[in-house]
Amino acid sequence: MDKSNLIGWFDIYVEDIDRAVAFYEHVFGQKLERMDDPTGETQMMSFPASMNAYGASGALVRSAHARPGVGGTMVYFSAEDCSVHESRVVAATNGHIVRTKFSIGGFGWVSLCMDTEGNMFGINSRA
Repeated sequence: MDKSNLIGWFDIYVEDIDRAVAFYEHVFGQKLERMDDPTGETQMMSFPASMNAYGASGALVRSAHARPGVGGTMVYFSAEDCSVHESRVVAATNGHIVRTKFSIGGFGWVSLCMDTEGNMFGINSRA
């Protein structure tokens, strides 16, 4: 068996799941899908994923057990050119740029952004 990536899943905690879904769908141009929670305790909307593709997937989660905010887990989304998605953050209601596209040397480029729920996230690209 091949060694897998250590990160297998992520949750981005939100207060208003409809607002957060609209934000991420606008920024990345992809529809999120409703996920069932067997406990009935949370609302979840998953990011598009293929179990046969590189990288981890995850979901927006509204839960009584966790809250959104800066200083928690940092998620980096992959993109062809992070400046394209960065420009969509500004166009999305209540999203903003924390740090515009900057070089991370041989690892490409990163934009740091804030979503509608107060979560900071990154967008990483090779160009």
